[in-house]
Amino acid sequence: MRVLIVKLSSLGDVVHAMPAVHDIRAAFPDAAIDWVVEPGFAPLVRRVEGVRTVIECAMRRWRRTWWSGTTRAEWQAFRARLQQEEYDAVIDLQGLTKSALVARLARGMRFGLANATEGSSYEAPARWLVDQAIRVEPRIHAMDRSRALVAAVIGRAPEGPPVYGLKPSKRVFRSAQPTVALVHGSSRGDKLWPVEHWVALGKRLIGADWRIGLPQGNDEEQTRAELIAAGLQYEKAFHVEVWPSLSLDAVLDRLALTQGVIGVDSGLSHIAVALDLPHVQLYNHPTAWRTGPRPEHGHLHQVALEGRPVPTLEAVWTAWNNVVRAAHS
Repeated sequence: MRVLIVKLSSLGDVVHAMPAVHDIRAAFPDAAIDWVVEPGFAPLVRRVEGVRTVIECAMRRWRRTWWSGTTRAEWQAFRARLQQEEYDAVIDLQGLTKSALVARLARGMRFGLANATEGSSYEAPARWLVDQAIRVEPRIHAMDRSRALVAAVIGRAPEGPPVYGLKPSKRVFRSAQPTVALVHGSSRGDKLWPVEHWVALGKRLIGADWRIGLPQGNDEEQTRAELIAAGLQYEKAFHVEVWPSLSLDAVLDRLALTQGVIGVDSGLSHIAVALDLPHVQLYNHPTAWRTGPRPEHGHLHQVALEGRPVPTLEAVWTAWNNVVRAAHS
């Protein structure tokens, strides 16, 4: 069984598609599974158990420089690589015109979504670009949508909680003192939690003898991380660390060394879910049902917490203590 998955972006969406790999291999243990993805997310997909080959597709960059000779040469090389092998199933898990076009270039029977699901960025032309469009429940969690589509393709319903198969480096070392990562950054400003809330939460965590890690991936996030750290400077200084800028796979390894994560709705928070870490995921919008950790997924030590306009400090602190207890029960 040879399968090609097409899921180009974004980070959270790519993470939500990962359990589909395990579902395919549960039905076909010897399946050879390749994955087409944007280069920025390729290091993460290479860490998914069961993925044979990652094929990088720089669609975002190519669309900006389509007229250049370099881009055209890269496109031709990508197309040739994509068509090296014939697949038993080519599965577009994204449901966008661009992802369906990529699936159409591949050799093999092509499958995709026949309908939009609530909150998704589905594009109607995608259904006409595949050989078989499959209808799924319109109100469905993003991760369950991928599993449902794959189940229809392989003829086997998913069994049990999702298995992401995301593997950190084997070089694991944890400090004697437990660390919690505060994922404070998001590409969307309306998903952020106020800096003063992070500082107040940090003081409580330090008072409970937690170390704090502050990931950051750009100038804006670094500034915010430094503001949070500055607000905690009169606490135990050695308890707080602003992480350096890291590659995506290095961030994965560093998150895996922590004992838990509290974070806004973002790609890094979804990685925390995939790593099965104790986790509180913060939502300023009523969308946790379609992207956050859910009890029915087996995440008893992970919770999605909504608030208006943002989750309160007390609610986050209570939720954190609850997931820590659940992780050790």
